[in-house]
Amino acid sequence: MNPLANIPPVVKNLLIINVIFYIAMMMFGGQFMTTLLGVHYFDSPDFRIWQVVTYMFMHSYQSLFHIMFNMFALYSFGTTLEYTMGSKRFLNFYLLTGLGALALQMIVQAFEVYGITGSIVNDGSYIIDSAKRTISYPENMDQEQASKLLGIYLSSMVGASGAVFGLLIAFVMLFPNVELMIMFIPVPIKAKYIVPTYILLELFLGVKQIEGDSIAHYAHLGGALFGFILVKLWGLRRNDRFL
Repeated sequence: MNPLANIPPVVKNLLIINVIFYIAMMMFGGQFMTTLLGVHYFDSPDFRIWQVVTYMFMHSYQSLFHIMFNMFALYSFGTTLEYTMGSKRFLNFYLLTGLGALALQMIVQAFEVYGITGSIVNDGSYIIDSAKRTISYPENMDQEQASKLLGIYLSSMVGASGAVFGLLIAFVMLFPNVELMIMFIPVPIKAKYIVPTYILLELFLGVKQIEGDSIAHYAHLGGALFGFILVKLWGLRRNDRFL
């Protein structure tokens, strides 16, 4: 029996595309593919316009858990949501929340760059060499600021997590009382309690900015925010036939 037979078409194809991207990354080099297809800050020398879409299908080459978690969430929540919304609207929802995730992440990065340099783009006062991964900076900028600036300009964001957070928000808004099983918690908990807690945790971690934390928490929040807005704008309602 085909294990994909009961999965709706958009979720099925999204799963397949993500796996293809992951295999390609392993074949052609994780760092090379991440630099090429992961999304960079819009003023970065490594930024390319296609990255605003391709980043959603890329995942960390250093952790299998990243893609496994996102694909499990896409399958678990996306299947019900695609049946509820319809395939075309579901695809639009998925892509728009992924773009919304990127938008918020870019805005936060722009504020950080502005806080250091007084501008959201390079005004010529510092020089970033993406090949050598170095920065030449003026005397009025300290080493910690320069290091942060270099990280913003040369780091890339990958993953379907922003879109997945959009799915989580849509699911809890349409099916708040569905009970979910969470790892390490032996009893089922309603979605309306789990998802808001997760969102608050992401907000805390985003504001806290723990050293060594490479997760784009504001992208997750951006996906959730755009998911909330789209559910409201589109007037989406629960369809009990699919649960």
